[in-house]
Amino acid sequence: MNTTVSISKLKSNPSKIISMADDYPIAVKNRNKTTGYVVGKDLFEKMVLAVEDVMDRKVIKETDFSKGTDLESFVEELGL
Repeated sequence: MNTTVSISKLKSNPSKIISMADDYPIAVKNRNKTTGYVVGKDLFEKMVLAVEDVMDRKVIKETDFSKGTDLESFVEELGL
């Protein structure tokens, strides 16, 4: 699978490039320099879930349950 594409190729057929980016990001190059990435919808959603999971784990790790943090406050802090 090609993981890079020129900016001119991206401009000529963006739908094809986006569909190629469902499982892995596609680097967009301009004059052999990476200027950005294309990420498909499914991969983007997986990335967002992964980041949210890391953030939730951090909050859980930093919460001092010995002070009697109630579930309602904890859930609110997680944004659930």
